[in-house]
Amino acid sequence: MTALHTPTHALLKLEGLRSCALIEFQAGRIPTWRHYGVKLQDTPLMQTWSDAAILRLPNASMDRLDGVAVLPCFGNGLSHEPALLAHHDGQGAVQELVAQTYLLTVDGDTQTLVLHLADNTQQAEVALQATVTLTLHWDTDLLSIQTTLHNTGQSTLQVDRLASGVVPIAAHLQEVGTLTGQWANEFQWQRSPVGNTGWQMQNRHGRSSHERSPACFLLDPLTGEHSGEVIAAHLAWSGNHYFSVDPHDSGALLLQAGEWYAPGEVRLAPGAKLETAPLYVTWSNTGTNGVSRNLHQFARRHVLKWQGGAMAPRPVHLNTWEAVYFDHDDVVLRELATRAAALGIERFVLDDGWFPGRSNDRSGLGDWWPDSRKYPNGLTPLIDHVVGLGMGFGLWVEPEMVNPDSELFRKHPDWALQSPGRSLHTGRYQLLLDIARPEVSDYLFDKLHTLLSENTISYLKWDMNRDLAQAEDARGHMVYRAQVHALYALLQRLRQAHPKVEIESCASGGGRMDLGILHHASRFWTSDNNDALSRVMIQSGAMRLFPLEVLGAHVGPAPAHCTGRTQSMDFRCAVALFGHMGVEADVRKLDDTNTAKLARWIALHKAWRSVLHQGVFQQGHTANGVWWMVQEQQRCLLGVFTVKPPAGVQHAPVRLPELVGDGPWRVQLLGRAGHERARGEAPSLWLDALQGEGVVCSGAELRAIGLPVSNMNPESALVFSLNSLT
Repeated sequence: MTALHTPTHALLKLEGLRSCALIEFQAGRIPTWRHYGVKLQDTPLMQTWSDAAILRLPNASMDRLDGVAVLPCFGNGLSHEPALLAHHDGQGAVQELVAQTYLLTVDGDTQTLVLHLADNTQQAEVALQATVTLTLHWDTDLLSIQTTLHNTGQSTLQVDRLASGVVPIAAHLQEVGTLTGQWANEFQWQRSPVGNTGWQMQNRHGRSSHERSPACFLLDPLTGEHSGEVIAAHLAWSGNHYFSVDPHDSGALLLQAGEWYAPGEVRLAPGAKLETAPLYVTWSNTGTNGVSRNLHQFARRHVLKWQGGAMAPRPVHLNTWEAVYFDHDDVVLRELATRAAALGIERFVLDDGWFPGRSNDRSGLGDWWPDSRKYPNGLTPLIDHVVGLGMGFGLWVEPEMVNPDSELFRKHPDWALQSPGRSLHTGRYQLLLDIARPEVSDYLFDKLHTLLSENTISYLKWDMNRDLAQAEDARGHMVYRAQVHALYALLQRLRQAHPKVEIESCASGGGRMDLGILHHASRFWTSDNNDALSRVMIQSGAMRLFPLEVLGAHVGPAPAHCTGRTQSMDFRCAVALFGHMGVEADVRKLDDTNTAKLARWIALHKAWRSVLHQGVFQQGHTANGVWWMVQEQQRCLLGVFTVKPPAGVQHAPVRLPELVGDGPWRVQLLGRAGHERARGEAPSLWLDALQGEGVVCSGAELRAIGLPVSNMNPESALVFSLNSLT
């Protein structure tokens, strides 16, 4: 149902399963937030008392009272962090967007509130209008906020900032959690106090980045994984972004996030509009696992667009990169495929090195056709061999890039982004193509369309191996956001032409992972680092935002190519089990023992992937590492990972406070890696029992006391199944 209103005063409410949003609307005034967080059934205080009526003018202040504005602007007595910074060639930089009308729509489990705002200026030449759209998904408690700015003035509007959304944060949520890192060490979880001066984060890498994932968590200092209040915010945008948390005069904190605009990047002609990327926000009082659960379910139900409309079992990969690198040889690749199929692998992905001039990373990008020296008959013979073994075939591409040493660049050097009058700056010996130019996008579509049309290719590993720099078009205008929109359009065009082809988002590993790109892809390459010890924390961080079925997790070589460290086959497999499993190693060189181990873990993943890829994920810490558990109704898979020397003589039981089910559970040990920290002659009665018929525990015991776990040496893992007996 829909209702269009122009009231004098209203308290507007959006409700989720456990959360709600309350906004005070009064025509001619700035609409303000009254509440975001726990669901409220009755609100007599807020219904009776307006925001301004409760507040009192403080000493040494302006003579106005304002709550937390839905879209705070710059100046005019407003001193808080502005969500909008804009001007008309230096004029009209002060704005105050006040309420005009609102539209409330209820569509099944989704409620949408559209607020129509206009600048209250009397100067028509610098007039502005805006709409703020808030949509609350009842089933996942996900609030989406998106802002559209309209230039209704008479001259070009320079926009320096426009937040996707602004959210009030209760005063007791005084810590901020972020996912930071670098190449091969992404998604490192950290917490810090907001502080009296607030907190800010900016990303100017031109992609989501390894360093600053476009997300943050606001937490009570006592909040943990399983309990306590937390608000998570995630910007669905694959480019530059900013987040800020600022103290507000009301006592609350002001969270806002949006795209970060480069100087002069956004200019709106009269009559033009600017629409932001959506900001997704969710609340929980069941700790960080609670907001992760909401984000996972939202991605599954409202973001991912599976081929055929539903997720099929996620095929186990073999990727050729760390097996052969650029050294493509038909005999070797066929042998690799044959061994992969024998291990139970279901998709063979041919990585970098298949196109002309690609003996290293200094040439060839842009020339998207098979190298006639390596593949004299094209890719078809290799693909036929792979498909004949019962596997799907995937191919690595990096369409947004071009090497100066390529046929494309020699023919169209102007297609590369560059700063006029300045020397070119390469990254990984490559430049960026101006894919916002129609002729460039058409060229890339035609080349990829030809590859997909002429070959049985079911998967593209879409890579991006450098930051955006010198991101200027032929006119010298900044095009960071234009590149992102052009990328989305190209991906959508390809998926429409080839709806059965799955696309992975890779950017030197996890450099472009966000819900914006996930609208067009269905897998992330989580990190270039296949070192299993590193992967424990990388995957733990990524799992805070994304469901396991989209997180590529591979069994790499030993020693690991990124770190030089060696871990056992069992440990590498146990870590890769919890994700979209794959292998990235030369499986031809494995001895019989490791071949058998790898095949067994692959079979275990297949047996449990319906739980892993559809169940509810939770994680926690032990004194020595972490644990991960996924539950789907009456089945659970639990992994306990020891990453550092034990803190005590015995390992404390692993409490599972979020296990659902009170009856008896049969616990069995399905796999183990590493060694117990115990005397060699000492009996292992507990593990022996778990490896047999298992042990029966009650749900109450597992939640309150925990599952007894053997003390293990570092780089160890224990993987358990839990099956309800009721």
